[in-house]
This record gives sequence, C-alpha cells and structure tokens, in this order.
Amino acid sequence: MPRVTSSAEALIVIDVQTAFVSGNEAVPAFGLVLQRIELLVEEARAVGALIVYLQNDGSPGEPDEPGTPGWELYLPPQDGDHEVVIRKSNDDGFDGTQLEGLLRAYTVHTVAVCGVLSEMCVSATVRTAMFLGFQVILPHDAHATYGIPASELSEAIPAPVVSRVAEWALGHPGDPQIAVPEQVSDVTFTRANDISHRLQL
Repeated sequence: MPRVTSSAEALIVIDVQTAFVSGNEAVPAFGLVLQRIELLVEEARAVGALIVYLQNDGSPGEPDEPGTPGWELYLPPQDGDHEVVIRKSNDDGFDGTQLEGLLRAYTVHTVAVCGVLSEMCVSATVRTAMFLGFQVILPHDAHATYGIPASELSEAIPAPVVSRVAEWALGHPGDPQIAVPEQVSDVTFTRANDISHRLQL
C-alpha cells in the first residue's frame, strides 16, 4: 500500500469534551492543543470535508458522565450533513458505533484525527481505522494526554512523552497507512462526497 500522500476527506475529533480541555483537570497545555484542533476544524469546514465529533459517555461519577457539564462537547458542530456527532462508550470510536458506515457513505479514504487521550481513545480509534483500510493523518500537535505519575515501576513520565510513544506504537514511521506530520499546518483537506440520504445516528 502506498504511503499516505493524499488530503483527508474527513476529520475525526475525539473526545474534545469540557472535562478534558478546560479547568484544573484538563490535559496539560490544553490551550495550545485546542488552538491546533480549532484550526483543523476550520480547514475541514472550509472545504466541505466530513467532520465527525466523537463524544464519550463516561460511567456514573466520571468527569464525562452523560448529562454533566464535563460531558459537553467543547467545540459544538455546525448544522449540516458534513458535521456529525457520534456518541461512544468505549475507547475505540468504531466499537459499537456507525462510524465506519458513515465514512464509507461519504467515500472517505483518508482521515485526519485529533483529540484526547493520545494513548487511549485516539490510539484505539486510529488502530481500528488502519485495520479497516483507511489511511490516517495524525498531526503531532493536535492530540494530547495526561502524564503518568511515578510508581514502583517507573519514574513519572511527562505527558508529551506519553503522546509520542502512542504515535510510535501505531507503527509510525514504518507503517505506510499512517502519517504523523509535526504541525497541523501540514494537513490538507478535500471535500467529502455527499450522501444521498441521512444516516440515523
């Protein structure tokens, strides 16, 4: 399979919810990451690419428990067929959802991915996207996570290192299905094909 060279027809925004990107419990450097994600959304929206917002339904008592302020999407979608919210209850955005069917309906071949958390929902969703045959663009500056505290097993691991390891574990730079550009400015989008009917999501 050739290496990723094409523009993305879709942008998947993973779990950019109030609990994770605002306040004292936000991922480190959330302000910078949000700026990068907002740029991706603006670029995708400007050309008519499909934008999918994954919204995690946390368990009772979790910061992203449905119906709580922390569960709300921080970047609300605009009305229209090219911006869709898909709720999920597992790390993998494809697991038990209509994400694959939606991407197929729009004839998507390449997806750009951003959001949180790098080693959890971002990694799981990207891995399944690759397994399903999609090419993936994962800009380094548009996903984030928390650091790992020190324990008897290791010293503390800073959040940027955790994110970088998550990228590497996905097969970058050896796997031809994934590209990890340094900046979102290196990502381009193209319009997704319109579908003839609305999916019931």
